[in-house]
Amino acid sequence: MSTGPHRFERVTGRRDLREFLAFGNRLYADEPRHVPTPRQQIRRWWRDGTPLYLLRDATGTVVGRTTLHTDAAFDAKLGRRYQLFGLTEFTAPAARPLFDAISAHADADRELLFGPVALLPNQAGGVITSGYAERGFVDSAWNPPRYVAAYEAYGFHRRFESDTWICPVPAPAQPVPPGRTEPDGARIELHRGDVRRLDDQLDLLRAMLNASFAQLGYYTPISAGQLRRQTDGLAYLLDESLLLYLTRDGRPVAFVLCVPDISEFLVAVRGDLHPVNQMRLLATRRRYRREAVLIVKGVLPQYQGRGYQRLLAAHLHRNLHAAGYTTLRSTYVGRDNPASAAQYRRLGGQPLHGYTFYAKER
Repeated sequence: MSTGPHRFERVTGRRDLREFLAFGNRLYADEPRHVPTPRQQIRRWWRDGTPLYLLRDATGTVVGRTTLHTDAAFDAKLGRRYQLFGLTEFTAPAARPLFDAISAHADADRELLFGPVALLPNQAGGVITSGYAERGFVDSAWNPPRYVAAYEAYGFHRRFESDTWICPVPAPAQPVPPGRTEPDGARIELHRGDVRRLDDQLDLLRAMLNASFAQLGYYTPISAGQLRRQTDGLAYLLDESLLLYLTRDGRPVAFVLCVPDISEFLVAVRGDLHPVNQMRLLATRRRYRREAVLIVKGVLPQYQGRGYQRLLAAHLHRNLHAAGYTTLRSTYVGRDNPASAAQYRRLGGQPLHGYTFYAKER
C-alpha cells in the first residue's frame, strides 16, 4: 500500500522479517536505555500469523514498523471493536505516515485504534510519558519524548495511565513468620518456586492471575498456551526465592513473581537470545542477580484486603536482600490501583516511568 512517498508493506518472508528486527536495533543503536523485545519472541509471533508491517520511504529504506492485529476477548472486555497495533517504532519524520498507514490499513469494522501492545496490554507494550532519563527494563517500555508528542499530535488519547516503580532493597527491619493462623482458624502458608514443578506452579499462578486481574479494565484472561509462550525460558532464568505464593488451608490465594533483571544482557546481544546466547546467559546469570523485576502479583478478589499481599511483599523483600539484590523494579501499575502503589511506597519506592497506552477513534 502506498501512503504518499511511503510504502506500507506486510512482512511476508524472512528477508522482510530480518529488516523488521534490524530496524529496532538501528533506531536504538546508541540508546542503552531501550531494552529490545527478544527476537525469538517476535519470530514466534510472525510464525503464528501475527501480521507485521514495514513502512518504507521513497528510497526503500525502512523508517517505521508495526503490527496490526485484533483480539475478540479484548473487544468483548471493552465493548467495542479495536484495531490493535504493536512493536511500533518510527523515525521522527515517519510518525504521521505510519499512523496514516495504520488507520488506512485497519480492518473496516474496527471502531478505534489502540496500542502499542505486544500483543495485548496484559502482556507488554505501552509508551512512557516521563522518566526518560531512567533506563527501561524487561517487559517494560522505553522511548524518547518525541513518541508522546507524535501520538498526541495525531489525535491519540491516553488510556490506562500507569507508572512503573523502583524500590531499594535495604535490610529487613524484622523477621517475617513463614505463615500464620487467621481469626477463623484458616492456616496461611508460604510456598516458593521450584523449577522441577514449574509447569504445575505456573498453572496455579495463571488461575490466580486471571481471577485477581479480571476487575482491571484492560485485562483479558491468559490461556495456558499464552502463559507457556510468555514464560518460555523462565526455568533457566528463575530465581526460585522470587516466585512466592500463599495458600489458605491448602488453596492458593495470593502470589508474586519476580525475575532477575537481564536488561543489560538483552541490550548487549541486541535482543537475540539464540541458543549460544542463552548458554552465555546461563553461565553468567549470577552477574544479573543484583537487580530484579516484579512481573506480576495478585490476590483472589474474595481475599483482598486481608494483608496477604503485604505478607508476600515482606517475604519477597527478605529473600531479595538475602540473595544480594539491591534494587527492585516493577512493571506498570495503574493509577486507579492505589493499593498496589501503596505497597511500593512502604518499601521506600517511587514512580520510575509514567506509562500509557493510546486510543483513537477512526
